[in-house]
Amino acid sequence: MAIAPPPGDTPSGGRGGDGGGDGTNADGSRRDDTFADASRRDETPVGIIRPIPLGEMAGVDDLVDFRPRRRILRSRQVRSPRARPPQARSPRPNPAGRRQSGPAVKRRPRRRGRLAVRLLALAFVAVVVYLGVTFVQVWSTGRSDQARPVDAIVVMGAAQYDGTPSPQLAARLDHAASLYAEGLAPIVVVTGGKQAGDRFTEAEASAAYLNQRGVPDGAIVRENNGRTTYESLAGVADLLAARGLGRVLIVTDPFHSLRSRLIAQDVGLTAYVSPTPSSVVTGGTELRHEVQEAVGIAVGRLIGLDRI
Repeated sequence: MAIAPPPGDTPSGGRGGDGGGDGTNADGSRRDDTFADASRRDETPVGIIRPIPLGEMAGVDDLVDFRPRRRILRSRQVRSPRARPPQARSPRPNPAGRRQSGPAVKRRPRRRGRLAVRLLALAFVAVVVYLGVTFVQVWSTGRSDQARPVDAIVVMGAAQYDGTPSPQLAARLDHAASLYAEGLAPIVVVTGGKQAGDRFTEAEASAAYLNQRGVPDGAIVRENNGRTTYESLAGVADLLAARGLGRVLIVTDPFHSLRSRLIAQDVGLTAYVSPTPSSVVTGGTELRHEVQEAVGIAVGRLIGLDRI
């Protein structure tokens, strides 16, 4: 693109301007013929850039070198940040009914395994909590005395030796005799059958012991057939039902109190417990019995107390 000469510098030579042809301007000053000489040579004054025809170019590479541009481009490519390695795309959620292949299919067993582990952990926690609550109930019931006026005092049987109560059974009978003396019930029911080879039942040994402690024989009712807690209390329920009675106060060891009361309620009795305060089962032995009772009651609540 040609650059126009400044005003007043329009080249002369018969083409325009106010100067004469003798090298002077219109005001008589000498004119610079530089532009005129240039006009005569190539008709382009010095300092004026004109477009060069392609035919007159000696070579495009001589005037414009594109190699630096190329080098710049290559250098930019070198300086460009290093390309990150392709990352594994996370699998999209699988809509219902659509199959997946590849890694998504391999993850299904792992997810099922994790779910199974979580379910087992929850089940384990639930069992532990259930057993813990039952143990607390066994412990607290054995340390509560619900003594009150009732229709009958029921003494749960224990071992006897040829008609003589064992220390465990004697502790229960002593407590029952004191409750009878307080006037809480008109009769005392003693329970328990006999093992193979015994001459006396637990109920017979208990009745003889109570007679010696001041309980008249007419106030004692014998249940001689039961071999388990459930069988003995079921027999007591039948004996009292024949008399029109149903409210009982159960005397037994502390660890055995909760199960005895639950079974009595299961056979139709209105039951309360008064554990013996002089039980010979103490310490670690008592704790072991309490744990066994807790497990048995927990299972019995699920499958039935008559099966434990």
